[in-house]
Amino acid sequence: MDRYLARIGCAGETGVDLATLRKLHKNHLMAIPYNGATQDFQDGVRLVELDEDATFETCVVQGRGGTCFQLNRLFSRLLTELGYDVTLLAASTAEGWEASGIDVEHMFNRVALDGSDWLVDVGYPGPSYVEPLLVSDAVQSQYGCQYRLVDRGSRIALQRRGRITRWSVVYTFRPQARQWSDWKEMEDFLAREIAADTGPRDGRRILCGRSFENGQAVLKGRRYLTVRDGREETRTITEDGEHDRLVSYLLSDEFS
Repeated sequence: MDRYLARIGCAGETGVDLATLRKLHKNHLMAIPYNGATQDFQDGVRLVELDEDATFETCVVQGRGGTCFQLNRLFSRLLTELGYDVTLLAASTAEGWEASGIDVEHMFNRVALDGSDWLVDVGYPGPSYVEPLLVSDAVQSQYGCQYRLVDRGSRIALQRRGRITRWSVVYTFRPQARQWSDWKEMEDFLAREIAADTGPRDGRRILCGRSFENGQAVLKGRRYLTVRDGREETRTITEDGEHDRLVSYLLSDEFS
């Protein structure tokens, strides 16, 4: 726990309160990148029986980052050991649902604190919320962006918009608590996809993201998106050298 807190710039931050939760969440997103390359599944797909010690060494100690299955699982354990009331949740993006039809594509957490529930997610490439999001009907603002939770019957849609963009869905989820074993369906789906995949592994498969003080940066394939104070800028990276440098920068401790 001490090494984890120190790695995200929160040494000694052991309080169980909203101010501490906000600092832990934001600092985590700034210090530890989303990095899809850390989960290459060369030795098989393991989402349920995850080696948390090895994952902690790779994602946190070495600072290489990870995916939602790695980062949100580790963060859940950290928060639990600090004394927070944490519940595991599952979500699906529009793209993920279209590809798999599985509603456990994404893993994140909910924290019950002082009579309120907060969505906590340090394993989404972005753009998304940088600080915990209150489970409420109200529109919430963070760093120039707005967020809202929209009831869609059996599911809840998390929506976001920037200063001049329209509302768009980040992901949808059911509020029910999940268990690690619920991701066995996702394991099987990924194993089938990997077995059938014979295509080239190049920059088009890159997915990494990082937060900074007033926004986020996301690189998906060749598309680079930055959000600063709610203002979005997107460009396509055509040169391989620039693409490689950008990946290295997003994953480095020099990122800001």
